[in-house]
Amino acid sequence: GAFIAIEAANRAEAPIVGEAPENLTDLGGIKLGVGLQAFTPTNTPVLAGETNTPEIVIYVDYQCPICQAFDVPNSAQIRSWVDTGAATVEIRPISFLDRASLNEYSSRAANSSMCVANFEPDAFWDYHENLMLNQPMEGIEGLNDNELFQLAETSGAGTEEVKGCIQAKSFGDYVAQYTQSVLSEPHGGVNITGTPTILVNGNQYTWASGDDLVSAERFAQFVQAAVAE
Repeated sequence: GAFIAIEAANRAEAPIVGEAPENLTDLGGIKLGVGLQAFTPTNTPVLAGETNTPEIVIYVDYQCPICQAFDVPNSAQIRSWVDTGAATVEIRPISFLDRASLNEYSSRAANSSMCVANFEPDAFWDYHENLMLNQPMEGIEGLNDNELFQLAETSGAGTEEVKGCIQAKSFGDYVAQYTQSVLSEPHGGVNITGTPTILVNGNQYTWASGDDLVSAERFAQFVQAAVAE
């Protein structure tokens, strides 16, 4: 009896389907600053004081191999900049690659990231990185919902609320609507045609080759140039 009551209570706490997650920016990302803390209605991480702190924005699909190719070599550097207050990073997850998966991994992973943003925003960077490191190959099954929750636990977001939200796909409708809006019209003044789309202070980072894409040194130079403008 008691166990069933607890289960029902957890379900009742899950967000209403279709509503937007908490703690997102006006353009639908989760923004992180000093100490990898999230900017939320009640928390504004301190910045290091430069007037032109680089603001890095990344549109990502967790099934997207090019996103992973950029992320893995760049993640330690971005983490360090954000942790120390030298930059902020805002991750905007979208989902259009379910067709590349046998179990709708793209939309379930994006939903799970929104569950973490909503309930445990300060764990978001670690969860984002763990999703990148555990990206499935295209055309196979990605992590199931229980495995996504285990990854959230590893990332410091292992709460019952997160678990219920992942299992209920509470933000699935929101992710679908957000993805459509991002890809169908200019978003924040930029045409987003795919992922990753990477902006630094509004300037889009481009690459002509795979070597360019995976070069952390080249991205650092781009960030420095954006700050100098």
